Amino acid sequence: MNPQANLIFIISLLLGTTITISSNHWIMAWTGLEINTLAILPLISKSHHPRAIEAATKYFLTQAAASALVLFSSMTNAWYTGQWDITQLTHPTSSLILTSAIAMKLGLVPFHFWFPEVLQGSPLTTGLLLSTMMKLPPITLLYMTSPSLNPTLLTTLAILSTALGGWMGLNQTQIRKILAFSSISHLGWMTIIIIYNPKLTLINFYLYTMMTATIFLTLNTIKVLKLSTLMTSWTKIPSLNAMLLLTLLSLAGLPPLTGFLPKWLIIQELTKQDMAPAATLISLLSLLSLFFYLRLAYCTTITLPPHTTNHMKQWRTNKPTSITIAILTIMSVMLLPISPMILTIV
Repeated sequence: MNPQANLIFIISLLLGTTITISSNHWIMAWTGLEINTLAILPLISKSHHPRAIEAATKYFLTQAAASALVLFSSMTNAWYTGQWDITQLTHPTSSLILTSAIAMKLGLVPFHFWFPEVLQGSPLTTGLLLSTMMKLPPITLLYMTSPSLNPTLLTTLAILSTALGGWMGLNQTQIRKILAFSSISHLGWMTIIIIYNPKLTLINFYLYTMMTATIFLTLNTIKVLKLSTLMTSWTKIPSLNAMLLLTLLSLAGLPPLTGFLPKWLIIQELTKQDMAPAATLISLLSLLSLFFYLRLAYCTTITLPPHTTNHMKQWRTNKPTSITIAILTIMSVMLLPISPMILTIV
C-alpha cells in the first residue's frame, strides 16, 4: 500500500478513537466509531486476496449494524428523557439496545461470529489493530454507561464469552483464529466486572493490549501464521521464541507473570460483591483457554521439528529484534511485583 495512504488511514484511526473516547454527546461518539470503521477497512483488504475482501465485507456489515443500533439506542433515550449526554442513558430499552450494540462492536457472545473470520482474513499488523485499538472506543462507551446497564445481562454475556472463547479455540490450527477466541474470552473477564469496578476493566484492557501486541509483533517478526510453521520457527530467533513462550503463559494468566494480576483482582472484587459462584465459574472456564495457550507455548519452544525427508530447516536470521518487542515482552512478563503501584496510578 502507498505509504501516504497508509499514514492517512492510521491518522484517521487515531482521530476516530480520540473523538469517541473524549465525547459527551452520542452523535460525536457515533461519528468517531464510523471514522474508525471506514479507516480500518482498507487496512483489512489491502492484500486483495479473496479472503481479505470477504473479511472486510463481514467487518463492514457487522460494524454498520452495530453503529445503527448505537444511534437507535441514543435516539430512543433522547425521545423519552430529552438527554443526548452519554452518561445520562437511563431508559431501560435504550440500555438494552446499547448493550447489544456494544457486544456486536466488541465481538462478545452471541455476536462473536464475525471476529475470528475477520482476524483470519487480515494481515498480522491489522489483526493487532483489530484486537486492541478498535476495542477501545466501545469499551469506553461501556465504561461511561456502566451505571445504567443491566448487571444480569452483562454477567450472562461475560460467562458465555469466556466459555465459548475457550471452547471454540481448542480445535484451531490457525494462530490468528486462536488469538481471536482468546480476545473473546478476555472480553468476558472485562465485561463481568465493569458494573462493579470499571477501573478494573480498564486495567485488564491495558494489560491485555500490551500482551496481545507483544504476541502479534513477535509473530510478525518470525512470519508465522499456523501451528505447523510455529513448530519449525524456533531456529530463526531462539531467544524471541523463548520470550514468546513466557508471553503466552502470561496471557493465559499464570501466577508469577503479569497476566495473573487482572484475573486475581477481578476474582477478588467479584467475591466482595457476593458473586463467588460467578467468580468460580469464570475461573474454571478460563482453564479452557489455558489449554490452547499451553498448546501454542508447546509448539513454540518445546516441540522439535519432525525429522521427515521433506522437512526444511529455517535459516537463523541476524536481523535485530525491535526495541518495541523487547520492552513489551519485559512488561508482559514482569509487572506483577509492582501491582500495588499500578493500582495507585489507575
